[in-house]
Amino acid sequence: QVQLVESGGGLVQPGGSLRLSCVASGFTFSTYSMYWYRQAPGKGRELVASITSTGGNIYYADSVKGRFTISRDNAKNTVYLQMNSLKPEDTAVYYCNRWPPGAWGQGTLVTVSS
Repeated sequence: QVQLVESGGGLVQPGGSLRLSCVASGFTFSTYSMYWYRQAPGKGRELVASITSTGGNIYYADSVKGRFTISRDNAKNTVYLQMNSLKPEDTAVYYCNRWPPGAWGQGTLVTVSS
């Protein structure tokens, strides 16, 4: 079955950086586009970034464009989200998934606060 394990979150000051990782299993990772989502307290889940199976096409939400970088390593079944210049409004639980989506993982909490 599809399993997604996110990690790398934590508490960081505004302007800081974090690198999130998502290790996937239970499907042929290299053939799926992958997506990072986030859910802030009291809000719905929003798409942050996506990357196609070969990395040839990448999408970013306007709110993170120029600050976040999505990448993947198909040999390691892993998708990454490098987050720079973090802002308090980036505080959320971050999730990865494929399309069509599989079961959601537990997510990783990112808290941006001084």
